[in-house]
Amino acid sequence: MSQKTVLVVDDEPDVISIVGGRLRKAGFAVEAAYNGVEAIEKVKAKRPDCIVLDVMMPEKDGYEVCAELKKNPAFSDIPIVMLTAVADHVSSTRYSHFDGISMEADDYIPKGPDSTEQIVQSVKDLLA
Repeated sequence: MSQKTVLVVDDEPDVISIVGGRLRKAGFAVEAAYNGVEAIEKVKAKRPDCIVLDVMMPEKDGYEVCAELKKNPAFSDIPIVMLTAVADHVSSTRYSHFDGISMEADDYIPKGPDSTEQIVQSVKDLLA
């Protein structure tokens, strides 16, 4: 079985470092993008097996990236795990759990100190 590639997209380098490092330990190859525009370019240049996508980013947010990829037949089947620092109970924000699911993301994980293992498990489950 060839190594699966995960594109981790977040405007915070620390998050990419932590999540990417943990995914590498779990046996995945990791690519990084630091905003939504770069994420789209990377997907088009080298299609990943899965995408871990932050919601709140400059230039193009995670919802826009997810929508753009899911409506493109060439990329619509790539599993996307959405990450956000916004808590579920903040329903007044555009970045709510409901939006994550309604945007056709394959999983939605609130960012936090304990979320790295949950992210890795989600990627494993989606690529199983």
